[in-house]
Amino acid sequence: MFGSSLAQQLPGARESLLLPGPELCGCQRRALQRRELNPDMRKVLLVEPVIIIYTFAAFLTVPLIQQYIYRRLWEEGSNSSLIENNNTTYCELNKSNPTYIKQKEVQEKASLFLMQLDLTGAVPSILIAIVLVADGDRHGRKKSLVLPSVGAFIANVFLGALSYFSLSLSILFAVAFFGSLFGSLATFLGGAFAFVADLCNEEKQKTIRIALVDMILGLVSGLAGLTSGYFIRGLGFPWTFVVASLLHFINIFYITFCLEDTVRVPEFQQHASVSCTEGLKETFSGVYMLFKTSTCKKRTLIIVLLFTFMMYFFTWMGGSSLFTLYELDEPLCWNELYVGYGAAAFTSVSLTSFLGVYVFSRCLRDIYIVFIGIFSCIGGMVMAAFAKTTLLMFLVRVPSLLCFMPIPVLRSMLSKVVLASEQGAVFACIACLEVVTSAISVAVFNSLYAATVAWFPGFSFLLSAGLCIIPLGFMCWLMCTNWHEEDLASPAYEEVSSEESIDS
Repeated sequence: MFGSSLAQQLPGARESLLLPGPELCGCQRRALQRRELNPDMRKVLLVEPVIIIYTFAAFLTVPLIQQYIYRRLWEEGSNSSLIENNNTTYCELNKSNPTYIKQKEVQEKASLFLMQLDLTGAVPSILIAIVLVADGDRHGRKKSLVLPSVGAFIANVFLGALSYFSLSLSILFAVAFFGSLFGSLATFLGGAFAFVADLCNEEKQKTIRIALVDMILGLVSGLAGLTSGYFIRGLGFPWTFVVASLLHFINIFYITFCLEDTVRVPEFQQHASVSCTEGLKETFSGVYMLFKTSTCKKRTLIIVLLFTFMMYFFTWMGGSSLFTLYELDEPLCWNELYVGYGAAAFTSVSLTSFLGVYVFSRCLRDIYIVFIGIFSCIGGMVMAAFAKTTLLMFLVRVPSLLCFMPIPVLRSMLSKVVLASEQGAVFACIACLEVVTSAISVAVFNSLYAATVAWFPGFSFLLSAGLCIIPLGFMCWLMCTNWHEEDLASPAYEEVSSEESIDS
């Protein structure tokens, strides 16, 4: 109230109060920011269209790259095209046939190639995620949304040219590295989740809102997977990449001209000259101060929750990333349409996981929701390890109906631990862990799949299920410490952290 009245009385004070900090709560800061907007430049705070467009284009591209690499490696190794009918790609089942041996070689090469491709873009993405998302607490969230869109647009243009002219596959490594310099999917999602957290005033609303965004990600990615096969058959690989690039261009336009930022930078700060050293120090200070100014309890909880998130994301991402290669191999031998159907089946997982979070959050603590989701993931991975028919592979999604719940709930738990002015820093940590964990999990599980595909292709799924014991153990530890997230979300806890920040 004091900040609001002071802003009305002193014109010069209004800009100074716009600086993010613990002295203003989120709703007060956003109210001041909206008053500062030029009425002639009306923009919206609706970030969901941005998430939908980017997610559809990104997940339309993923199966395209996987299938394009698989086809090119097959054609280069056998000097022949893949044989297809309406439903499946031809697979040789006779293990003594040279074609069967060639199939396994292509599986191994494709798996290792995809691993190397993911690692190429992972390293710069880590740095970009920390810089852009954490810097959003001071200079706005839109940079972490628009720059990944620009990078994805340029990358898809090059991918379209590569597939149209049948250029060398080694060019993909340059494209992956160049695109990661603008930020990756994790950078975009880190900024988007921080944007959404800025708009939430209640803790339960934050859990449901973050779960809603994750549901949108699942639904749209499933739709992209479903349509990817039809795009390939109707347009071919080059023009499908062009469609993805056009979607990213639309997103760039919307973010730049239609989306209002939740963190508004004052005019004097925009034109202030800052040295390169000071700029770098300010950029990296967000994540550093998050841990330095926190109490021991808060710091421990952040680390435990981040590690739990990382381990579950590692097991879930590692297992699910193998589905396409597993489905292309015998005895399933799916073609691009069935691969699309399989990817779209995860739409039900995203929807049921959101409904699970919505219902369970009304009667259960967040920890119990995480438990339920982890057990759901274990059931799905074990069933996938022994799925040998098309029907059984589709039914894998039944025990996995709630496996997506831990991801948004753990994001929400981390968001509840920190102050309103630290949302960007914590989501930068999450985004960084997503990049690192995704790269490591894909590398580990693809290497493991390449080594075990000849004698038991489902071994990697069993390993994924077994590793879920680690996040379960950390959740049990949190329960034994009698931790309640509502205690950390109380104003008293924020005051303690604010006082320590001032004293330091």
